[in-house]
Amino acid sequence: MDFVISHAFYLRTGFMINITFPDGAVRQYEQGVSALDIAKSISEGLARKVLAAKVNGQVVDASRPITQDGTLQLLTWVDTDGKATMWHSSAHLMAEALEALYPGVKFGYGPSLENGGFFYDVDLDGRQISDEELRKLEAKMAELAKLNSVYVRKDVSKADAIKYFTEKNDPYKLDLLQKLEDGTITFYTQGNFTDLCRGPHIPNTGFIKAVKLTNIAGAYWLGNENNKMLTRIYGITFPSQKELDEYLTLLEEAKKRDHRKLGKELELFAFSEKVGLGLPLWLPKGAMLRERLQNFLQKAQIESGYLPVVTPHIGNKNLYITSGHYEKYGKDSFQAIHTPEEGEEFMLKPMNCPHHCEIYKTSPKSYKDLPVRFAEFGTVYRYEQHGELHGLTRVRGFTQDDAHLFCRPDQVKEEFCKVIDLVLYVFGSLGFENYTAQISLRDKEDRAKYIGSDENWELAEQAIIESAAEKGLKTVVEYGEAAFYGPKLDFMVKDALGRKWQLGTIQVDYNLPERFELEYVGADNKIHRPVMIHRAPFGSLERFIAVLIEHCAGKFPLWLTPTQVKLLPISDKYQAYTEKVAELLKKAEIRAEIDDRSEKIGKKIRDAEVAKVPYMLVLGEKEESDAKVAVRRQAKGDLGAMSVAEFVSLIQDEVTNRKPFE
Repeated sequence: MDFVISHAFYLRTGFMINITFPDGAVRQYEQGVSALDIAKSISEGLARKVLAAKVNGQVVDASRPITQDGTLQLLTWVDTDGKATMWHSSAHLMAEALEALYPGVKFGYGPSLENGGFFYDVDLDGRQISDEELRKLEAKMAELAKLNSVYVRKDVSKADAIKYFTEKNDPYKLDLLQKLEDGTITFYTQGNFTDLCRGPHIPNTGFIKAVKLTNIAGAYWLGNENNKMLTRIYGITFPSQKELDEYLTLLEEAKKRDHRKLGKELELFAFSEKVGLGLPLWLPKGAMLRERLQNFLQKAQIESGYLPVVTPHIGNKNLYITSGHYEKYGKDSFQAIHTPEEGEEFMLKPMNCPHHCEIYKTSPKSYKDLPVRFAEFGTVYRYEQHGELHGLTRVRGFTQDDAHLFCRPDQVKEEFCKVIDLVLYVFGSLGFENYTAQISLRDKEDRAKYIGSDENWELAEQAIIESAAEKGLKTVVEYGEAAFYGPKLDFMVKDALGRKWQLGTIQVDYNLPERFELEYVGADNKIHRPVMIHRAPFGSLERFIAVLIEHCAGKFPLWLTPTQVKLLPISDKYQAYTEKVAELLKKAEIRAEIDDRSEKIGKKIRDAEVAKVPYMLVLGEKEESDAKVAVRRQAKGDLGAMSVAEFVSLIQDEVTNRKPFE
């Protein structure tokens, strides 16, 4: 079969185009130039590092011709999109190695992963891959990578694509093809392997210098339990062995910090198949942790002028049809609940915002009434496929720290600044110090994609950019990444292991005010639409707590931790004195527990350390006679003897100053 190579032989026209670089510099190049050509014109050293390019906000092959004026970012290993491109290409390399070692293997889906690495779902016709075979597969990948095979993009018709995979007897690719619209289909080939793929990919396999296949699991084809179970092989690659070794060290640390493991050990949460998959049960200590987080944010919100609201867990189906959420979540989510008599249809709430719009409409608003800020810790429900569920990070029922601000266009910047202050206060109190603000703006060349006037978009985008600059945020601007209803700012937080998480979002919305016909009377005595701002510093409590557990390895800040102090009597003789101290701590609002087991003091200390309790008080004969307590700090050891009043002062100072974990 002959394929048309889509851009390798693109003819230069002689016309010049303007390319804008991230620093704002504009240079002219001949139409049809590639990002790789541009990199070479700057420096051969730079060109050797380029993995892909972002042209007008879209990640493309570095060899792809650029045919019109636009923005260009050269992507290397230091860029998130550069890493994602290499890991996607690595999935193709693994597929080539699999085909060489297991003739007849069928291929499903092989993407890169948000938090690093890749996987490929494959059908090995029932064959199991042992650890020894996994190492052989790694070696084959390393061998193929050294061939420096070029990743070549090809355009084919849908009919030719179907013919190709029919001849290969690959039902999974044929299934994917049937779901695609008629028209041009793209293939990528490297070495002896060809795959159905949109791309982009790295220039050649030589960029892949170190390979590690990390795990094997089962996965239903397309996540549907009625489909065949395929073998999912996970892996990760790096441009050097040193970086792989560093990653493997972090991986071992990540296993120790896994929130699912620590959640069980610290008695924070549990899951029950009888209750349902993806529906966490909060145990007493976890519920206390969660409640304190809520109270912490609620207090800050009230001080910032937010109004608390409460909405039901269900809503009439028509509410979500009006909001557009039914179109997005309805068919692939929990189905309607029917009333037995009236024939009404209700849905489990997928979002809080439609309810808040209805609250806004309960009374007429003047321009003097704005901004209005509604806040709710609202539980929402979304169907996640079984294979996508993961601890607290992917669940089917979760609570959002949701707030919706309704304001005039001229108030958007001020509201953004206030929300940024709130988010930074939350991060600082919880020890998140390394973060980047990702600003997502519209693609001005594709105006039809967005709702709202150009004037309002300009105001909102400028407000976001200026707010971030005034607050001194480190920012990354992503053009074309805005939602159709408005621009947004997402906080990308790096945890203690260097992993990136999206925590905290601020989003402008011109869509829902239009759909719900929200209004206020302006100073001109005319009717106007308010601007709506979605805001969630945590995002979801479940996911935020999961990230927090792994970030601090279960050693929560003292003000937040469920048990602040463990009282350890040396023997039963000192039980009465221990209870007296416990009562004094309770009166000072310090959360303390007594370990009254008949165990040696060494074991009690070790168990308290394992339970991540910040402070331990050892109580024996000397402590009772001196009316003092022997203080130990988690992971630091003996702090000496103190009076109860001195210890209370120590705790209260640390809590008042909201010191993060140590």
